[in-house]
Amino acid sequence: METGLNDKLGYCGLFCEKCFAYDKGPIRFCAEQLKNNLGAFDNYAKRFVSLLEEPVFDKYPGFKEVLDLLSKGSCQGCRKQECQLFKDCKVKQCCKTKGVDYCYECTDFPCSNTGFDENLYQRWLTIHHKIREVGLEDYYNEIKDKPRY
Repeated sequence: METGLNDKLGYCGLFCEKCFAYDKGPIRFCAEQLKNNLGAFDNYAKRFVSLLEEPVFDKYPGFKEVLDLLSKGSCQGCRKQECQLFKDCKVKQCCKTKGVDYCYECTDFPCSNTGFDENLYQRWLTIHHKIREVGLEDYYNEIKDKPRY
């Protein structure tokens, strides 16, 4: 299997680099850039409520809290550490036990041994059926420039 792709995709098939928690991903990079460019905008946000008659600026503290979180991504992907996003994920351990890089390679696929909620389970199924249909490299080329969310 192409190791470069294994570094980019989790065992579940999700594109790690596009995750908000990924330490070298574009979301973290853009969040850091936005934080740097905003500087001490807190003071202005308070003033803009009345100066510009924009009550939306009252919500700036909540926005800043989310921006701070997005700029602190520290995950290196589940192939290098435990997943920081899906605490109940069983896919990594199952793949390692079965000796496969992705679930679609397993003779038991599809199974219910994922630990995912219904939404993520359906996404996982879709991803692996697609990889099986077009191949790993074509799947990656299809998703690499699209948002993960």
